[in-house]
Amino acid sequence: MDMALDGAIRIFRERGFHATSLGELGAAMNLTAGSIYKAFADKRAVFLAALERYMEIRQASLQRSINAAGSGRDKVLAVLHFYAESAHGVEGERGCLVVGSATDLATFDSEVAGRITAALQRTEKLLADLIRSGHKDGSIPSTVEVASTARLLLSVTQGFRIVGKAGRTRAQMMAAADQAMRLLH
Repeated sequence: MDMALDGAIRIFRERGFHATSLGELGAAMNLTAGSIYKAFADKRAVFLAALERYMEIRQASLQRSINAAGSGRDKVLAVLHFYAESAHGVEGERGCLVVGSATDLATFDSEVAGRITAALQRTEKLLADLIRSGHKDGSIPSTVEVASTARLLLSVTQGFRIVGKAGRTRAQMMAAADQAMRLLH
């Protein structure tokens, strides 16, 4: 099932929910339409399962990056670099399922909107916690306001994913992440 959902994630990231046909979804998942309907009620149910898996995979990967960093400042940089790494090359062009869903579905689907809002709130809270950690360990000046800076960094990370769809190099995205760190002075 995970392999099938990984295929669904890829096609939904590339094409969006509305532009993905059942045939394309079946090909991406390596399943027939009948098998899809046996496992899921409809295309929306496949999408919701794919979205959950995508968020779980990304969150686990992000947490590994954070855990490898030392100070609060280094952890914030790890978050920015994590998003910058996702915003270039093939990965960048595929885009982010969360950002794509926010623009494609959230207006019309309250359940998707709730999931997207919760995901963004988790990331904003994570950034706020890392800034506070930097305050405590002295790596981020106490004059850096937590809530508004976390919200700004959230906007930067999600913006990376949008800009990455248009094709950027790794160097460009890493330079942008490093520049964003100046907010923490």
